Amino acid sequence: MAIGLDCYLCLLVVGLLLHSCLGATDAGAGRTAAVLVGQLTVLSFANQVLLTMAVRASAGKLIMGVRVIRLPDAGRPEFRRLVLRWLYGLLWLPLQPWHHLRRATAEPPPRNRLGGCPRAASSPTDLAGVRHVRRSDLRYYRAAVAGGRRG
Repeated sequence: MAIGLDCYLCLLVVGLLLHSCLGATDAGAGRTAAVLVGQLTVLSFANQVLLTMAVRASAGKLIMGVRVIRLPDAGRPEFRRLVLRWLYGLLWLPLQPWHHLRRATAEPPPRNRLGGCPRAASSPTDLAGVRHVRRSDLRYYRAAVAGGRRG
């Protein structure tokens, strides 16, 4: 839900900006597309990197009560990790349907378990070493770690 909210908010803001910038003049399709892509990229970077650095969540994650943490210590992710995460989401994730279709046309996976489901190679992890957690879970984790250090 948080990712969907982020996309919706980004498109809504860019649409309003684009309408105000290009609505009065009769701009060509090329200029409109260039402005749209530029504004989407800048707004996406500001939301996913800069806002996350400031408050540990993007706009959609703030609404949903989710925080972004660094692994393994649940600390604040640094700029480099957030930029890697943003690039990962921007460049790699949109290609996943294409990779899925290519795998579907290849030979079927081996049957490793009862029921025919192949074993997962590893648990899904984020490329940049960050995770999304609920704010309440992060609060409980910090309380447990603080209690463990005292005792």
